[in-house]
Amino acid sequence: MTTQLNPVLRYGAVFFLVGLIVLCPVWELGVAPLRPGGSLLALKVIPLLFPLRGVIKGNLYTLQWSAMLILLYLMEGLVRAYSDPSGASVTMAKVEIILSLGFYLCAIFYVHPAKKAARAKKRAMEKS
Repeated sequence: MTTQLNPVLRYGAVFFLVGLIVLCPVWELGVAPLRPGGSLLALKVIPLLFPLRGVIKGNLYTLQWSAMLILLYLMEGLVRAYSDPSGASVTMAKVEIILSLGFYLCAIFYVHPAKKAARAKKRAMEKS
């Protein structure tokens, strides 16, 4: 049984991840920093760099754990969209929400067929 993985979802995940990698330092150092001149919050981009290679290659394990990591960025975007006083920061938070949610959906729908095939294979092995 071969698993058909959708390359559009993989490329979508790469697009959204790279978008977040670009957005974070631009937001925190230029467009709407928490403090004038930027803050150390720009370092939040570093965890996003770790899964980049695996996501580009379409590694299922990397996509699984990075989908969980990206939920932190989704939560940050939601909190800052509703709590930041600056209009520019709220706009950037909304972009972060879109990018992180896009990555999450691409990642889970890319991984789903492989997980389904693995469960079916496990059931077949248990029956024999």
